[in-house]
Amino acid sequence: MAEGEATGAAFPVRRGGQPQEAADPASDARWQRLEELLAGRARQPGQLIPLLQEIQGLFGYLPRPALERLADESRLSLNRIYGVATFYAQFRLQPRGLHVVRVCVGTACHVRGSARIMQRVQEELGVGAGETTADGIFSLEPVACLGCCGLAPVMMVDETPYGKLTPERAQQVLRRYRREAMARQGRDPVAGAQAADAGAACDAHFPA
Repeated sequence: MAEGEATGAAFPVRRGGQPQEAADPASDARWQRLEELLAGRARQPGQLIPLLQEIQGLFGYLPRPALERLADESRLSLNRIYGVATFYAQFRLQPRGLHVVRVCVGTACHVRGSARIMQRVQEELGVGAGETTADGIFSLEPVACLGCCGLAPVMMVDETPYGKLTPERAQQVLRRYRREAMARQGRDPVAGAQAADAGAACDAHFPA
């Protein structure tokens, strides 16, 4: 696919129908840096992908307002820019959640039931592969291998692996992380006391 090829696809929105937005440009120094990046470069040949990489480096993903500014400065359509951003796996159009959940779908895990693990994880989180939960706590990513084939099926949350999983154990792990995240955010005042008890049930965990 050539740089700037259009796909005609609509700009994606987060679960719940709300577009992803970055912080208020008036109070965020990253937007000043964005303007500096675009100045003098946006219309140069071959700069689209490098600029997308730098924008993602600034924000952690590609927020729509930043892509709109890129479209304005480069005189490329938003659809053409979006076409490039969705073609390359390195680019993200949604911010990652607080915790990244990776479910192995490789051969060793597949023959030991990873499809059931993935199904339960999707049901528990309410998102599909590559999506982020509406509360911003989890992002779900299927992966071909986590390097733990002897402990299949395996799921990893951030850098912590959980092996020999059942759908029920995977659900327990995710609920513990959610309770702990909500407790830190002050949304569940009793969760901190419950988290340790919940974690004891997750006997699928093994040290990294």
